[in-house]
Amino acid sequence: MKNLFRVSLVLAVVALTVSSCNCFKKMAKNMEDVNLTCTPEVLVLNNGKVDADITVTFPVEYFNKKAVVKVTPVIVFEGGEVAGTTQYLQGSKVDDNYTVIDKKNGGKYTQHVSFPYDSRMRECELQLRAEIKCPKGKCKEFTLVNLNTGAVPTKEEAAVLAAGGAEADALKRAFGLTIAVGVNTLQEEIDYASAMKVMDSGYKNVTTEVTKANYMYQINSSNLSKKAADTEELRAFQQKAEAQKDNDRIKQNLYVNGYASPDGPEKFNDKLSAARSQSGKKAAEKLLSEIELPLDAASYGEDWEGFKELVAASDIEDKQMILSVLNMYSSSSERESEIKNMSQVFETLKKDILPQLRRAQLVNSSDITGKTDDEMVALVRAGKLGELNDKELLHIAESGKLNAQEKIAVLEYAAKTYKTPAAYNNLGVAYAKNGEAQKAADSFDKAVKAGANSSEVNNNIALANLMNGNVDKAKQYAAGSTAETKALVEAAQGNYSAAQAQLNGYNAAIASAMNNDFTAAKQYIANDKTAKADYLRAIIASKEGDMNTAAAQLKSAIAKEPAYTQRAKTDVNLRELIKSGAIAL
Repeated sequence: MKNLFRVSLVLAVVALTVSSCNCFKKMAKNMEDVNLTCTPEVLVLNNGKVDADITVTFPVEYFNKKAVVKVTPVIVFEGGEVAGTTQYLQGSKVDDNYTVIDKKNGGKYTQHVSFPYDSRMRECELQLRAEIKCPKGKCKEFTLVNLNTGAVPTKEEAAVLAAGGAEADALKRAFGLTIAVGVNTLQEEIDYASAMKVMDSGYKNVTTEVTKANYMYQINSSNLSKKAADTEELRAFQQKAEAQKDNDRIKQNLYVNGYASPDGPEKFNDKLSAARSQSGKKAAEKLLSEIELPLDAASYGEDWEGFKELVAASDIEDKQMILSVLNMYSSSSERESEIKNMSQVFETLKKDILPQLRRAQLVNSSDITGKTDDEMVALVRAGKLGELNDKELLHIAESGKLNAQEKIAVLEYAAKTYKTPAAYNNLGVAYAKNGEAQKAADSFDKAVKAGANSSEVNNNIALANLMNGNVDKAKQYAAGSTAETKALVEAAQGNYSAAQAQLNGYNAAIASAMNNDFTAAKQYIANDKTAKADYLRAIIASKEGDMNTAAAQLKSAIAKEPAYTQRAKTDVNLRELIKSGAIAL
């Protein structure tokens, strides 16, 4: 509870006699208090704004019937101030359309004030400044009143006010009545980035690369001609296999698979494919004699899968009809019969498709072990990012083996070079965790433009908007996001009870602390040894009046992150701790 215009009678009479502000002089003679409340008593940051509700109650026989009082709430901080909406009050005989305060019965007015948050407001005062106007005396025009003493400006002070500038601003502040000091900015400590989702890199340390080459046969034959055993495709297969043989990161697995085209008797084709696998194996053993690896052989009979693939990739006019037959019938004989009934189509198949299936296929399935994480880190630190592919870049960025700036540099290179949704998304998360909210939002936007259409990106866009104070936009994207993100939207709007129920860990502790549920807040971060958790424990202990614990926790936070020293000096939540002398900053 604050007292407005509460002035000793002697001081008020002297000041107002000198000022000749008659209507206010009579008001000051009333010994009853004018009571004021400001809710909350400590201002709170919420959704990018600082709000308060002010109520002023005037006693009976106080307000002059002919007076007009102009009251302006002003939030004052180092380097600036912001004025709220002015409230006009008038006596019952004033011919204006302001709020009437009746002299006989007294009265009150209430006002909601809202200020856009400025980081300098961590250290601020919410003041009321009043000007009075009376029909007689020197206050015929609105005249500033010192709400701390009841005095109006002296001649010298009036000259300063008229001149404007820094001195006038200082005098106005001196005349203002402070009704709240500082802003609780704990909402700023919500860690939105911790709820963001990275996209899978797709990285595998061991990948399999398959190389194929074919030995081709004449119809119904398993004899391999000299020409068929010496093709450019087979020579390329041989060269690659020999090039890989001494690479200890590559394990080569070699196979020869025999096939027959699906025309003719099925049993005959089974024997034919087996014979082709054996003749193909002999030719492959000769081709790959320098590699000295085992070569497995197998036969697969009629190659309907290969037939299907070739038809699907062809420009045959009736290919959909052929594919429908394959799906409709599982019996080899039925398939062959139905396809042969399409006489015109079958001639094309005999010419263009079936000859490609009379083969023994040489397969090299190579298991390739990639770089170790330590090797990738070394390349990053040597500035050789070009030696890492897109998946390796995304993997090492999320490995936990790089510092924040190295991680951002890797992801910036990946995004610039490969322009993939995952690179842009993961870069956005890295920016957010580094406190670069706008860069994060821009990167998520690029992920969408690059083709991202995933729950991870929408979730992250919602959180980036929360970081940037765009709560309404965040709510749009949060509709399909995680329960955690939806809870953080609630917290950003000051709905801490709803948020607390859906959160865990540090963010749940913030919501609980803002909800004055300090027991729950401490439980949520009981096992959290980070600097930010220590700092929050210091705030909680200070609010509970346990200054020894508060001092110990703050010292621990500062030891881990020295930047907390300056933050603590301006944190209204630690005001009592600093006053207690339990810690020196």
